[in-house]
Amino acid sequence: MGHILLTGVAGFIGAETAVILLEEGHKVTGIDNMNDYYSVALKEWRLKKLEKYDNFTFHKGDIENYEYLKLLFETNKFTAVINLAARAGVRYSEENPFIYMSTNATGTLNLLELMRKYDTKKFVLASTSSLYAGQDIPFSERLPVNTPISQYAATKKAAEAMAYTYHHLYGIDVSICRYFTVYGPAGRPDMSPYRFVKWVIEKEPITLYGDGNQSRDFTFVTDIAQGTVEALKEVGYEIINLGGGKKPIKLNAMITLIEEFAQTKAIINFQPAQKTDMLETMADIDKAKRILNWEPQIDFEEGLEKTVFWYLNNRDWLKNI
Repeated sequence: MGHILLTGVAGFIGAETAVILLEEGHKVTGIDNMNDYYSVALKEWRLKKLEKYDNFTFHKGDIENYEYLKLLFETNKFTAVINLAARAGVRYSEENPFIYMSTNATGTLNLLELMRKYDTKKFVLASTSSLYAGQDIPFSERLPVNTPISQYAATKKAAEAMAYTYHHLYGIDVSICRYFTVYGPAGRPDMSPYRFVKWVIEKEPITLYGDGNQSRDFTFVTDIAQGTVEALKEVGYEIINLGGGKKPIKLNAMITLIEEFAQTKAIINFQPAQKTDMLETMADIDKAKRILNWEPQIDFEEGLEKTVFWYLNNRDWLKNI
């Protein structure tokens, strides 16, 4: 069993990934800066699930802080780093691109440089399907992604490029996982599945950009977490899509299912589409099947039902988030 440095451990995907690693017997050192991009209460709820594990240690810290990270590397012998710490969200990256660059790009560089210095050989990096904007579906890893259309995607591309450089120069084994619209219980409140579930249940108007015919390759969080753990295997340098790999789901169809599971009607406030929005996403996951022996296990209806029921079971405190 290895000793894994898992950044962004209080995040949506990070907490689920930590559970799988801990259940498999790995030692996990998790770090998170617990920023208030969205409610810290949700991050604390996720962390609470990890407290029962003796093989888990949590540190509050930031991957932008090189000296802080250096101390962690000096006092631990990590076998691998899984970097899930990131500034996420396309729209907010337009408002504050500098923080996206410092976290997503410089933070990744800090980790890679310390891996080089302290001889940590395996790196797993969370990346994004947003890089495929403007390409034909299904999105394959072979497609060129040299013209990102959002600051968020540009900073993730920078992180991918830096990871390749450290693989080429220093032999670090790199798996880059490009995630496709992750959803599930305890999800990010800025993403449409969580927001739509909350707004429908609380009878608040849904703010919907565009006509609702945009479609996404939704992927359940436990499937994404399992794929991330599988990506710890030795691959050299590979970019691997982790997505549903099936027919994408229209936002209007998602809203209809939420109405069914929550047994209430949605109120929809349509707004103009935004330039950074993608009309459709769909992952080609053949590479994940071949290299990682991975494919998703939870279909969209099952996953969305789990998400709605989780919200209903935790409604007393979630309605204020």
